Order: sequence, then C-alpha cells, then structure tokens
Amino acid sequence: MDTMRSLRFISAEALVSHPQVARQSLDSVAHNLYPLLFKASYLLEQAEVTRAVLGRWPLEEFRLGALLGPSADHPQDLRDRTCRACLEALVRGLADHVLQDRSRRRLRVADLTGIRDVQVQRCPCGRALGRWGRTQLLARTCCELQAEPLAAGRPVEVLADLFVTEGNFEAVVQALRPAGPTPLRVHCPSFRADSLSPSQLLHVLRLAGPGALRKLEVVHNVRLHAGHVQQLLAQVGFPRLASLTLPTKAFDAPPTYASTPDGEDPLLASIARELSKMAQLTELSVAFSTLTGKIPTLLGPLQTPLRVLDLANCALNHTDMAFLADCAHAAHLEVLDLSGHNLVSLYPSTFFRLLSQASRTLRILTLEECGIVDSHVGMLILGLSPCHRLRQLKFLGNPLSARALRRLFTALCELPELRCIEFPVPKDCYPEGAAYPQDELAMSKFDQQKYDEIAEELRAVLLRADREDIQVSTPLFGSFDPDIQETSNELGAFLLQAFKTALENFSRALKQIE
Repeated sequence: MDTMRSLRFISAEALVSHPQVARQSLDSVAHNLYPLLFKASYLLEQAEVTRAVLGRWPLEEFRLGALLGPSADHPQDLRDRTCRACLEALVRGLADHVLQDRSRRRLRVADLTGIRDVQVQRCPCGRALGRWGRTQLLARTCCELQAEPLAAGRPVEVLADLFVTEGNFEAVVQALRPAGPTPLRVHCPSFRADSLSPSQLLHVLRLAGPGALRKLEVVHNVRLHAGHVQQLLAQVGFPRLASLTLPTKAFDAPPTYASTPDGEDPLLASIARELSKMAQLTELSVAFSTLTGKIPTLLGPLQTPLRVLDLANCALNHTDMAFLADCAHAAHLEVLDLSGHNLVSLYPSTFFRLLSQASRTLRILTLEECGIVDSHVGMLILGLSPCHRLRQLKFLGNPLSARALRRLFTALCELPELRCIEFPVPKDCYPEGAAYPQDELAMSKFDQQKYDEIAEELRAVLLRADREDIQVSTPLFGSFDPDIQETSNELGAFLLQAFKTALENFSRALKQIE
C-alpha cells in the first residue's frame, strides 16, 4: 500500500505527524491540499489536526465519504473507520468553523454520510462511534451552538444519517427545530428509529424533512400497528423514499378495528395506496408481520419494481406465493428473505417459479427455518442452479444431514459469483432421534467436535472445486448488527420497562376480577 501513495499524500502525512507545526501552517497551505490533510490526519488519528482542518476548511463542500474513500493520492478505503476520536474532532471542527468571523467562513455543505459501521475497528485507538453516538454528538453540538450569540449568515447544511431512540430524542428534536437562527441546519437522508412511542416517531419524522428522506428504518421496540403505519404514511408523506423497514407486527389491526363482512381490509388497502405514491420505493422489509393472504393487496399497487423484499415469518399462504411468483417484482429482486415458511414442502411449484423469475438478478437469498430436509435438497439444487448472480445464501435452522450438505455444497460450487454461505448445524451433531432444535439456546447445545469435522469436510468440497473464494459459517446468534450492539443497554432497559408495565396491567386486571 505504501508504494501506491502519492508524494503529495506522503508530504501530508509528514506534516500532520507534527500537530503543532501543522496547525500553524494551515493558513499557508493551498486550498486543494486540505482534502489530503484531512484524510492523512484521519488515517494517523491526529485529532487535533482534524479539528483544525475542519475549523479552517476553505472549500464550499465537505463530503466525508468521498474524502475517506480511495483516491489517486491514497488508494486505501477508510470509510469503515468510524473512529471516535476523529469523528468527535470533526464535529468540534465544524462548530469552530461556524463560530469564526463570517468573512472566513466558506463551507456551505457538510455531508457526514457515506461511512460504514463494522465489527472490528482498524483505527489505532480501536474505539468506534456508531450511528447512535454520531447522532447524539451532532444533536448536542447543534443545541450548544443554538445558545451562542451568532453573527448573521447562511447556515451550513449538514447531511447526516440519524438514529433516534428515547435516549437522544429530546436533543434531536431541539437540533431539528431550533427556536431561532442556527449555524447548522441538519438534513436527514436516512433515519432509523428504535425505542420510541408512535407519537414520538411521528413528531420527530415531521421535523426531519420527510420530503427528502431516502431510507426509513423503524425497528424492534417502536410498537406500531396498521393504524399507526397508515397515519405515518398518509400524514407525513415520503415522496422520495427508496427503502422502508417496519417493525414486528406493524400490520396487525388496531385494537378497536373491525374488518368488513366481505373479508376486505380497507386499512391495508389504504397503506398500499400510500406506498404506491412512493415512486422511488425499491426496498421493503416487513418481517414478522402476519400477512396471510394479504401480499397481493400490499404489493399489487406499487408503481416501481422492488429490488429488496423481506417477508420473513409473515405466515404467507399459497395465494401470497402465487402472487410473488408471477408479479412484476419477481424479475427485479436482488435481495429476498422468505425465512420461516415451509416453502419446499408446501409451495414447491410457486417457490421454484419465483426463483426462476428472479434468477437473473438475485444476489442474496435467505431461507432460514424453512423446514428444508434431506429429501428437498435435489429440488433446491434445481431451483438454485439458474441463479448465476447469487452472492450470498443463508439457510440456518434447517434440519439437514452432513451428507445432504455435502451434496448441496457440491452444486453451489457451480454458482460463479457465490461468496458467502451460512449453513445450519448438521442434524448429525444433535442426539440421534431427537427433534431438530428450534430455539437458539437448544440449537447451541451440539457436538462441537463433530460440527468441526463436518465443517472441514464442507470446506474441502469447496477446495476441490477451486472455490476457496466462498466463505462459510454458522452464525447461530445472528450476524453482527452495529446499531443493536451500540444501543443494547437502552434496548434492555426499554424491554424491562415494557415487561414491568405488562405485569402491572395484569395485576390490575386480576384485582378488578376479584
């Protein structure tokens, strides 16, 4: 990597390695070298220099993702370094910039998007600042600046991916709705919400500029029902939304809702109409909602074909599967999750027709806990064989033997772009005659030595086919989720409070009965 750095970047590294000299020299540095100084200071974790560079930023735009990405001067990609020291210095530098004399202010747009949260930090300090922490830092900085006496001037437009929970809700609301003039105006292309009430969610989304929102994730502990979803989509409106994730049970009927005698669901039809107004929507995730027989109503009116569709554990029936197999979305799907459905035993013809329709585009397929057994492997191989663009296949929780897995792996070697397989613990690793476990705790109690032997055999299948480019694993407790990792304490407290409230309600109900 060192040989690929330009002389300009080597010079920038040398300068930022001496923070005091670097800070004193900034005024005499050519403006077009500031991006190099920023990346060099970020690479070497010279936070003082990072702050100073932002404070005196001489250009009209600062785009974090582009600055940390590969360039002719430095090909290394630093976008997966969410280094706490550097990001805190960056935001402090942004505050310094807007507090200086108006004549020295050049910055118009600060785009803080484009970085990725990963499990292992490669920065020297190894300490990450996740999306929630970045949201908290920016919101707190905006609130502090609102209290400063400021000279008049155009505010800096800040683009940031926000992650809002009960813990940072008040600060985010204040940052998005300043009482007076503010030097930083926050815009939000991507918004994630967790541990909020429906009314809090509605309130903060109205402030977040829904007209420009591209991605909305409402997850885990935002307790929505179909009435809330309809209200959210109809009253707030998201004309540019490309990606929507809704939480568990988001399509359950409200407590007082009664369906019509003819079995129609006007509320779901209303939600579908609102979704159809989103002309750019290409990603929809509605896992763990009961949607039996409702997929034609929900997806039929959409104006644009979906590229990403998550229907895991939605209790789909034959009507739903038949619609999916023949709808316009099928030929465009790149990511599909149908986990939690007995696809091969209950709906073999429609499921394999769906795979055939999606075969030219499908990149990621998830079929966890789908009741796939040894006798299904032959059909599964036939169904997957045309999917030449498939990169990831995940099928944890299916009771397959080592022999069936070896046969499947041999066939998967024929898929040229496949790079990742997540396979289940073989049933050989559990006591003979015992039912294949369904919960995580029971699933984790298996013969580790036998598993290691079988996993080695499966890797040998790949090696013999010259496919060492395929990574294989069995992540029993799910893949790394940086957002859950970061907010696990708050999530736990929220769940405990919900449990306590439920117990209190139960106790109150018992007393009333007595």
